[in-house]
Amino acid sequence: MIVDCAIYRDGRRTDGPDDFSDALGEARTAGGFVWIGLHEPTEEEFELVTQEFGLHPLAVEDALKAHQRPKLEVYEDSLFAVLKPVVYEPESDAVSTGELMIFLGDAFVVVVRHGEGSPLKAVRQRLEHEPELLGKGPTAVLYAIADAAVDHYLDVAVELQNDLEELEAEVFSPDGGRSRHTASRIYTFKRQVLEFRRATGPLAPPLARLAGTGAFGAGVPFVNDRARPFFRDVSDHLTRVNESVEGLDRLVSDILSAHLAQTSVRQNDDMRKISAWAAMAAVPTMVAGVYGMNFDHMPELHWEWGYPAVIALMAALEVLLFRLFKRRGWL
Repeated sequence: MIVDCAIYRDGRRTDGPDDFSDALGEARTAGGFVWIGLHEPTEEEFELVTQEFGLHPLAVEDALKAHQRPKLEVYEDSLFAVLKPVVYEPESDAVSTGELMIFLGDAFVVVVRHGEGSPLKAVRQRLEHEPELLGKGPTAVLYAIADAAVDHYLDVAVELQNDLEELEAEVFSPDGGRSRHTASRIYTFKRQVLEFRRATGPLAPPLARLAGTGAFGAGVPFVNDRARPFFRDVSDHLTRVNESVEGLDRLVSDILSAHLAQTSVRQNDDMRKISAWAAMAAVPTMVAGVYGMNFDHMPELHWEWGYPAVIALMAALEVLLFRLFKRRGWL
């Protein structure tokens, strides 16, 4: 469905014709651009946009099917960019991702949104209150969307860091994370970090290309070269996010290893205790077994003090073994 469609001239929103072709022609004549926002459009709904703006069929297929990695592709008549906004859900401590497909042309911006994790409404309101920035054309829209998405990455990274600290406190608490759900929570958190990384990691090369840094020094069509410093700033923020994600991934792996090590140590302690008690139980069992064989000729078998002597011997051996195991920390 079409969420919004407007023509912008000199950074200000104006009313335009309902027909996309007329709107694009009017925007080009007036030196402005058309900004169209769609949410999970069907093939029939997107067909008109495709025809009027001459979008490449491969990019259109990606926009309709979604489930794309962040990327930047250049076609003859447009630029196609994919971003994955991330949303942190505090109720479930979970990370969910959406998708934004951005078609950028000489006088148009078409944004296709999948999922709910999107900063588009706030971005449009922000730009409409900053006509000087919006007056830079479609490049300003691409920059503002990327900047909002990456800034939200930073917020999500902070929330995940807080969750990680809670996991650390649980694992290294006096009871050592004895809950049977601790390992499950750690693994679930690792999955959240992986989902986050899938959104942030692949976005680095496209932003580097837009910023004109490293091996991507050449200009990008349909993007104003004067916007490079702005994209460079977004790229720097994304670098911070990726460093945070890598740190989170390493730490949660270390926490999982520590939890498994603690579990192994506890199991070894339990086995030592079981072995010690089994050894203590074996001594009276052995003595009783020997004197229970009912042979006629056995030492002290008919001795008057034989029974209390055997009981005393067994008790002495039990005390000796108990003190020995206690001293070695087995009990």
